[in-house]
Amino acid sequence: MTTLLEHAEALDAADPLRHFRSEFALREGLVYLDGNSLGALPHATRTRIAETVATEWGEGLITSWLGADWVNAPRRIGDKIGKLIGARPGEVIACDSTSINIFKALTAAISLQPDRSVILSETGNFPTDLYMMQGVTAFSGGRIQAVTAAAEEVLDRLDTNVAALLLTQVHYKSGLVRDMAAVTARAHRHGVPVIWDLSHSVGAIPVDLTAANADFAIGCGYKFLNGGPGAPAFLHVAGRHQKAVPALSGWFGHNRPFDFDDDYVPADGIERFLCGTPQVLGLAALETGVDLIARADMQALRRKSQKLADLFIAAMAERCADLGFALVSPRDPGLRGSHVSYAHPQGYAMMQALKARDVIGDFRAPDVMRFGLTPLYLRYVDIVTAVETLADIARSGAWDTPEYRVRAAVT
Repeated sequence: MTTLLEHAEALDAADPLRHFRSEFALREGLVYLDGNSLGALPHATRTRIAETVATEWGEGLITSWLGADWVNAPRRIGDKIGKLIGARPGEVIACDSTSINIFKALTAAISLQPDRSVILSETGNFPTDLYMMQGVTAFSGGRIQAVTAAAEEVLDRLDTNVAALLLTQVHYKSGLVRDMAAVTARAHRHGVPVIWDLSHSVGAIPVDLTAANADFAIGCGYKFLNGGPGAPAFLHVAGRHQKAVPALSGWFGHNRPFDFDDDYVPADGIERFLCGTPQVLGLAALETGVDLIARADMQALRRKSQKLADLFIAAMAERCADLGFALVSPRDPGLRGSHVSYAHPQGYAMMQALKARDVIGDFRAPDVMRFGLTPLYLRYVDIVTAVETLADIARSGAWDTPEYRVRAAVT
């Protein structure tokens, strides 16, 4: 009978993406299962950042806004990301943070129908999405209400008072994938524009915003795009909406920023959704990560992601069935993004014990252990190693120490 390890080794030998692992700085012995939170460092990024700092900044100084094309980086990188998410050229801009772009998208969406007063999302959505909704409520003096409903009921709350629907395509805890096209079509039947959070989608699963007739989308650059900690985010605005909605009116979104006019005139296209000066160092790192993942076939990435998850679930069933773990993620590969989550009463302490043994995942309160499956650099044998290590920690009680129980500032 073939063992799990033998099966994993056979899968690795046949993996068409296996050559990508050598392009990342991953130390020997590390099993990194947190690329859905912070992607690994590409070797090419070190070279790119060094060049940006030493040559473009150090020697070119201010002339590099033109000489190194810094000024066009947000649009150039936005178009590259757009190809990964099925957007048209000129519909995506790389800039700012995810939270700021959510605010931009929310205020733009609700401006389309000023007689409506509700922005809607699901309970348990990623906190920054909900917090930004609550912030819009505060800024509006209560005229706009942030409303949430249970995930399975949120679409039933759509009506002619809803100004915008904000949902995450791949849920950050469970990994559940929503049908973007079906949800968008249902919302549009009520006249509701949809804002899609693609933070756990882009670079992990195939996305087609154009086919889904999407209105707005946002996402971050530091997860599956491997853009580095705090990498710039991106904002998608469908071409049909770009001139119909207001933007956060910063200097770089002006039609002629270097005319230095007192009055704001928005740029004609997606550039109007720029705000402050572009983050050049962050954009340089992000572009390297985007260029790397653009070389991979997205369907191959998706197939490997599903196989990695299937192996993880099978290994957990074989090694940890009697240890109190409950699968949170969908079993159906088609409904599951690129991470697998398990609930356990001692999940936090167990995750710290795993990290001490160089198996790195993360924890999401109150009890969820989350394991990211990044197909570009994760091996099938890593999955077996991770589950074997977790089983040993759970059976031996190695997690049960005071140091592992103390909650850190980042989990």
